[in-house]
Amino acid sequence: MIRSYFPKCVTLFALFVLSVGALDTFIAAVYEHAVILPNSTETPVSKEEALLLMNKNIDVLEEAVKLAAKQGAHIIVTPEDGIYGWVFTRESIYPYLEDIPDPEVNWIPCREPQRFGYTPVQARLSCLAKDNSIYVVANIGDKKPCNTNDPQCPPDGRYQYNTDVVFDSQGRLVARYHKYNLFAPEIQFDFPKDSESVTFDTPFGKFGIFTCFDIFSHDPAIVVVDEFQVDSVLLPTAWYNTLPLLSAVPFHSAWARAMRVNLLAANTHNTSMHMTGSGIYAPEAVEVYHYDMETESGQLMLSELKSRPRREPTYPAAVDWQAYAGSVKPFSLEQSEFPGMIYFDEFTFTELKRNRGNYTVCQKDLCCHLTYKMSEKRTDEVYALGAFDGLHTVEGQYYLQICTLLKCQTTNVRTCGEPVGSAFTKFEEFSLSGTFGTSYVFPQIVLSGSQLAPERHYEVSRDGRLKSRSGAPLPVLVMALYGRVFEKDPPRLGQGPGKLH
Repeated sequence: MIRSYFPKCVTLFALFVLSVGALDTFIAAVYEHAVILPNSTETPVSKEEALLLMNKNIDVLEEAVKLAAKQGAHIIVTPEDGIYGWVFTRESIYPYLEDIPDPEVNWIPCREPQRFGYTPVQARLSCLAKDNSIYVVANIGDKKPCNTNDPQCPPDGRYQYNTDVVFDSQGRLVARYHKYNLFAPEIQFDFPKDSESVTFDTPFGKFGIFTCFDIFSHDPAIVVVDEFQVDSVLLPTAWYNTLPLLSAVPFHSAWARAMRVNLLAANTHNTSMHMTGSGIYAPEAVEVYHYDMETESGQLMLSELKSRPRREPTYPAAVDWQAYAGSVKPFSLEQSEFPGMIYFDEFTFTELKRNRGNYTVCQKDLCCHLTYKMSEKRTDEVYALGAFDGLHTVEGQYYLQICTLLKCQTTNVRTCGEPVGSAFTKFEEFSLSGTFGTSYVFPQIVLSGSQLAPERHYEVSRDGRLKSRSGAPLPVLVMALYGRVFEKDPPRLGQGPGKLH
């Protein structure tokens, strides 16, 4: 049984689109999939057994595709690793791989399933797209032979790539993307030699595509938006939420807001691995999202999006993240500071001691300024303002500048930065800013129960402040300005001495 969430007003809109063919807007769909996993991935299985498992997953995805198409969706995104799972060795993933050609070959696998050898998965996905007249986005594995003339050729004579594919509404392969920034545990796949900026045009705008960990990168994530000027980004992901700052929905929605593009993010669903959190995000608003740690079922989401948001009068203005923070004097620096860890990074924190106040905390070149007012200062909850300016070196290397206000796990300040799920302290007013050395800053606010703060309660000002605007008391778990300084990154995020294996 596929559950779906789709605002009723959008259903009426979908009928209108089908009747008049207007493509200034489109219906986007994402499906969070509870992947059916193989019994064992330590040793290779036969191709037949691999295909049996993949077809079980595609059976579930087929239900979601059909339901989305019936509700007028033009495109549906399914998750990374959604067809076979994620824990493999190089050898045990091999039976699941197919040879995926360059889309320039102009191929509809549904009509020519044998043209490029044994490609039953591509054929079935192509038919799903063709038979339901919908763009289908999926993540599968690609294999490419290589020989000894290639010094980088693996000993087994082949490259294996984590790969996104897109089939258009005729079933034609229109995009193939090899994940460039592999996450540390992905030992079954090879790093592509070069970053690919994969884009494709549709009647409802220009799309870019990349995968999961790539969203932290300059190449390809920033490149497809800034240089190729895509309208919408597709993100298949297998994202395990790492509180407090790296939960899927807050980070993805913040990225869409900061990059000023539509983002369609489809996560896998596995609560034992904290994998949940999918959504459809516009530059100015979160359209729909799903976060569910209670059940083990999948979820379909649909929403109407503007096809070309840059042309809209509601398109948000660019933010100068240094403007405000760089123009004010630091608030009192006399308060005591203490260190705290968030995801292996040592932040500099200071505790919020009163129900209202102004605080500044600095680390290296980054100073974070906070002005706030609580409804009351509770004795059973502690909040801290933190700053981090440095190279993150675990499970990848990338340079960060972060300002964050967060609830500590207990009243002991040593727990500041540890995961926490609920909050009772209400913030009526807040303004958070920082002296960032980058224009790529991703603003997020997460409330008690890991819910996003509604846009009506806060704003991001053009001078770089994340601030309240409604006066409504908000039970804040964490708010953050998450900055990425790409000039200080190593060549590739997923490679470096600090990587965990």
